[in-house]
Amino acid sequence: MELRSPESFWLLKNGILYSYPSLQENVECDITVIGSGITGALISHTLHRAGYRTVVIDKRDVANGSTSATTSMLQYEIDVPMHKLADMIGEEGAVTCYREGITSIEVLDLLLKKEKIDAGFERKKSLQVAHSEKSISDLEREYQYRKSHGFNVEWLTTKQIRERYHMETLPGILSDEGASIDAFRAAHELINRNHHSGMQVYDHTPIKEIQYEPDHVKIITDDGFQIHSKRVVFCTGFETLRMFRKKYADVISTFACVSEQSFGLYPQLKDLLIWDTDDPYIYMRTTDDGRLLAGGEDIPFKYNRVTEKMKNRKIDRLIKKIEKLFPSLTFIEDYTWAGAFGVTKDGLPFIGEHPDFPNAIFVLGLGGNGITFSVQGMDLVLKILAGEDDPLLHYYRFDR
Repeated sequence: MELRSPESFWLLKNGILYSYPSLQENVECDITVIGSGITGALISHTLHRAGYRTVVIDKRDVANGSTSATTSMLQYEIDVPMHKLADMIGEEGAVTCYREGITSIEVLDLLLKKEKIDAGFERKKSLQVAHSEKSISDLEREYQYRKSHGFNVEWLTTKQIRERYHMETLPGILSDEGASIDAFRAAHELINRNHHSGMQVYDHTPIKEIQYEPDHVKIITDDGFQIHSKRVVFCTGFETLRMFRKKYADVISTFACVSEQSFGLYPQLKDLLIWDTDDPYIYMRTTDDGRLLAGGEDIPFKYNRVTEKMKNRKIDRLIKKIEKLFPSLTFIEDYTWAGAFGVTKDGLPFIGEHPDFPNAIFVLGLGGNGITFSVQGMDLVLKILAGEDDPLLHYYRFDR
C-alpha cells in the first residue's frame, strides 16, 4: 500500500537517517511494537524506558509510512469542534480531550529537550478562520464555548487578521497553544537512541501471520522467523483498519506542497498554524528552514497509487487558495506529495484493547491530531499494562 508519493519533503530533506537489519532469527521479548513511525517511536520509547524488553519491527524503513508524509502541525484543536464533540461524547469528555491536546504538546516539548533531540520543534499559535459567511456564526459559537471553559483564545476580525498576517479572510479564532515539528526526524532520533541502549529494531520485516495465544503472541515474518512476545502494540495507523470486522474509520488521501525557502511573508507567519472551517480544510504552517508548507484537497483513498496528474491538479488548486488568502504572496513550489490518513467521525483516535485480539493494544492516532494522540498513548499504554484506568481510554475505546 502506498502511503505517500516519492517526493515527500521530509524524506528528501532528511534522507534515510538510520537503518536497521531485518529479522533473521527467532527472538523473545516482553512487548513487540509494530510500526516505526512517530507513534511507534513514542510508544516504544516509553515502554523501553519503563523496563520492558521491547522489539520494534516495520515492513518499511523507519518512519517511511505516513510519518514521512505528515505536515506535523501540533494542535490541541480536534478535527471536530469542541461544541460539536460535546454533543457526541458529553461536555466533560469534549473539554477533557481538548485539554489533553495542550498537555500533549507540552509533554512532547519536554521529551525532546530531555533527549536533546533537534527535530525542528517550534511553539506556535493556531489560527482557524471561517471559510464562508455561513460558517462565521458556528465558529463564533466555538470561540465562546472554548472561552467559557478557560481556553486561551482570541476572536480576530477580518481587519485584525489582515493587519497582523497580511491575510485576506473572514474572522477566526486565535489559540495560544500550538507547535510544529519534523516528525520524521523525531521518530528516527528517538528510535536510534533507544536502539543504542538495548532496544531491538528490525526494518524490512513484513509479517506473514500473528497468532494470539492466551498468554502470549507469536509473530511470524515472511522469512519464517518468529517473535514470541507477551504483548503486541499496533502503531500502524490506518493500515490496521483492515484487521477489524467493523469499519471504524474512513481513509483519505491528502495533498501537500512546500515553497522555496525565504518566501515573502515568513516573518509574519513563522509563529502561526493556519487552518479553516471548510471540509476538507486547508492547513498551513512554516518549516524550521524558512518555507511555507500547505496541505488539503482531501479525497477518498483508493488502494491504487495517486497519479501525478491527480496530484498536480490538486496542488494547483491548493496554491490558488494560498495566493487568494495572501494576495501579496507568490507561492513558488519546491516539493509536492500526497499521503493517506485515517479519519474518524468524532475526530478521536482508537487507543486500547480490542476483544478480537488477545494480548494486543492498539494506538491508532487517526485524524489531524495523530502526533498529539500518540503522545497521550505513551501514558495510556503503560496504564493498560498496569491494569489501571483512565478517562481517555473510555473516550478512545473501540465500539464507542
